[in-house]
Amino acid sequence: MNTGSDYAANHLAHTLRAGSIGRDNALCLDLHDRGATLGFGDLFAMAERYANALVAQGAQPGDRVMVQAEKSVEVLAVYLGAILAGAIFVPLNTAYTARELEHFITDAEPALVICDPAGEATIRELARGAVLTVAADGSGTLADAVANAPDGFDAIPRDADDLACILYTSGTTGRSKGAMLTHANLASNAETLREYWRFAREDTLIHALPIFHAHGLFVAVNVSLNAGCAMIFLPKFDPETVLSLMPRATAMMGVPTFYTRLLAQGGLRDASATMRLFVSGSAPLLAETHREWTAATGHNILERYGMTETAMNTSNPYEGERRPGTVGFPLPGIEVRVTDPETAVPLAAGEIGGIEVRGPNVFRGYWQMPEKTAEEFRADGFFITGDLGTISQDGYVTIVGRSKDLIISGGYNIYPKEIEGLIDDLPGVIESAVFGVPHPDFGEGVVAAVVAKPGASPDPATIRDALSGQLAKFKQPKAIVVLDALPRNTMGKVQKNTLRETYATILNG
Repeated sequence: MNTGSDYAANHLAHTLRAGSIGRDNALCLDLHDRGATLGFGDLFAMAERYANALVAQGAQPGDRVMVQAEKSVEVLAVYLGAILAGAIFVPLNTAYTARELEHFITDAEPALVICDPAGEATIRELARGAVLTVAADGSGTLADAVANAPDGFDAIPRDADDLACILYTSGTTGRSKGAMLTHANLASNAETLREYWRFAREDTLIHALPIFHAHGLFVAVNVSLNAGCAMIFLPKFDPETVLSLMPRATAMMGVPTFYTRLLAQGGLRDASATMRLFVSGSAPLLAETHREWTAATGHNILERYGMTETAMNTSNPYEGERRPGTVGFPLPGIEVRVTDPETAVPLAAGEIGGIEVRGPNVFRGYWQMPEKTAEEFRADGFFITGDLGTISQDGYVTIVGRSKDLIISGGYNIYPKEIEGLIDDLPGVIESAVFGVPHPDFGEGVVAAVVAKPGASPDPATIRDALSGQLAKFKQPKAIVVLDALPRNTMGKVQKNTLRETYATILNG
């Protein structure tokens, strides 16, 4: 195995190894579900073998390595191995269907796709490059490839501006866009968050997030590795398991759903006594949940704001007021402003406008979409997030809405246009409008309003069945209502705000 100094020419790999140089035997991963542990030396030795296996399968510097598989230490090793090999890591949500996968594979043209064994047949029909499998328990053809790979790997030199990852984010037209994240984007954000949130080698993070998402991979994993602290690496979130592990940990990162489900558990105050930090993100945290958590545990949740294209932009302070309903201040080195969406003129404190960000965390652009990239940046380099918000007189940022009708459910981004297109194609349907309403568990849930053709009476259950094979489960409507007509303004535009108000409590029953 190489030492951390051997990673110096690879910008992100060097950052991720920095916290564990000279500490190979220190605990890195507690694989709770397997009853096993890995030291930092074990993990990076594993990553080097995986890098050799990826290269043997044809992955060269700049090639895309795509992964759609359940969370496991093996998938984590693929991520690190891809970085070491100079490849571009492309994680995909495990819930995506074959229809959705076809676009990702066609667009990214991966040299290698790694998938769950259950999805192998579908992937092989779509992929041009090599295909390997890995199950949640580590079994599969990837294990065979790694078993035949040599130990040790000389990290491929990668500069700060080289691409490290592509994360796909939905677009309002239904076409997903690949956000290109560089070594510097990910390295700078990991270092900034480690310092801002005071992560150190003495910490132990409960990691119950998925790792196909920026939160679980680029925040939780990257920050922990950069700090050289341990992670209790769970395959998924289970409130009873997490509660039982809190006395062994000091920090947890989660989505609002984690906190609402934990609040239903008994003994929360005693279990959380040794914890120093609870972070929430990926979806808005209700101020009520923030207050309930403080009352139940004595801890104030730290809420922050980020997105696929930028990783983290703002954070409530580690020390100081963590103000419910806000996402805190711009992180060090990152600029945030609120502008008039029409004129791009910066607005005064307290005024609502479009949120724009600039800093080393902001992505390079959208994969193979130069025109779309140009549309999303101002001439002075600020990225137009599409979110609406305000900045208070004392600097707190508050998100008040989303300019493109984005729905965030359980931390996942959902754009209505994709769902509306599928519903509108169904027999008996004239048109539809998809929107988000409050959901007690997921923050927001998807609701579809459908207008029937004359003489037709589309059944919500039939519509739901038709969508089940077309959309990932988190995108599927949790309620469907059939209307005579959609509400419109004088210009003929559908008033989704009216629909949201009318059906605001439909998912709370």
